[in-house]
Amino acid sequence: MAEVKKVSIAVIGAGGVGRCFLQQCSKILPQYPNVSLVFVSRSDRSLRVPTWSHELCLETWENDLAASSDPALSPHELLDWFGRTKNEIILVDNTSSQDIAAFYPKFLKDKITVVTPNKKAFSSDLDLWKRIVDNAYPNNPDGGFLYHEASVGAGLPIISTLKDLLETGDEVQKIEGVFSGTMSFLFNNFAPIEGQGVKWSDEVSKAKDAGYTEPDPRDDLNGVDVARKLVILARMVGLQIESTSAFPVQSLIPTELESCTSGDDFMDRLPAFDDEMEKVKAKAEEKGKVVRFVGSIDVPRKAVEVGLKDFDKGHAIAGLKGSDNIISFYTKRYGSNPLIVQGAGAGGEVTAMGVAADMIKAIKDCHGWKKVR
Repeated sequence: MAEVKKVSIAVIGAGGVGRCFLQQCSKILPQYPNVSLVFVSRSDRSLRVPTWSHELCLETWENDLAASSDPALSPHELLDWFGRTKNEIILVDNTSSQDIAAFYPKFLKDKITVVTPNKKAFSSDLDLWKRIVDNAYPNNPDGGFLYHEASVGAGLPIISTLKDLLETGDEVQKIEGVFSGTMSFLFNNFAPIEGQGVKWSDEVSKAKDAGYTEPDPRDDLNGVDVARKLVILARMVGLQIESTSAFPVQSLIPTELESCTSGDDFMDRLPAFDDEMEKVKAKAEEKGKVVRFVGSIDVPRKAVEVGLKDFDKGHAIAGLKGSDNIISFYTKRYGSNPLIVQGAGAGGEVTAMGVAADMIKAIKDCHGWKKVR
């Protein structure tokens, strides 16, 4: 039986997803008496244990962090601090920071396990992707473990499903689906299977008010978020995709509104372009179909695309509800009947669940698996 080790959890990013994650940790970590929270930080401050034999309080961390006068640590400073213990370290990065992502190879090389929903680490520079993968276990037998399930599907098992398919010898031929909870919500209501829907600008406004979009909806409507997820999956199946600019990504931002000074300015001017989206919807309806915003990877053709596509009303993608995501894996083993993963693909709680589930896997990988029954 493997030796049960002491495992220390360090968390970067304590707002939004990070806050939800730490709230979930308050129920998870007490089940593992050999695992403790030792570090929490946000952009302007940090909180850490005075010695490695201490642990932070899972019930008061938020107030304790707010009261802390310690500055946030740079990745270099954090790596130096980690070097002062023999404990296994699991670094949970809940940020979207490119600077922290660029440091993953060094963390992994020093046998620090990385758990993150950060898309930028895996979808930006191809060289960074290769260095991350090369320094992580098992490519580096002495490297840290790497988990990033939530970088594509929030709490949905997209990455783990793809890994299972590949590692069991299946041949992935195509991946297609709705990868954005925001786009799903917009089109499920704008172009429903039954009924007329509402004006495009009204639907975007409703989504913004409900918190489904970024403060500036252009950050969702430009298609880049979906493109990042496609890059990650494409690289996993062996395609050498340099970046999101290496394939067609359809933006739903009218050219005239790309220069808007703010999200509010964009929303004020968007109604003038409702007719353009109505034409798109009507064109699909003439064929008895509905329009959806999807991403696809055609592996044999080495082709990746993001944009609008028409679907028969009986298609699984056409029948989505709310802000659900759906991803279909077409493989040699599954034939014409794809393996489908569907469910909520956005939101702090479900994204945090994906991160927390990865953390539990990491605890077990680090042999910190002794659990209170």
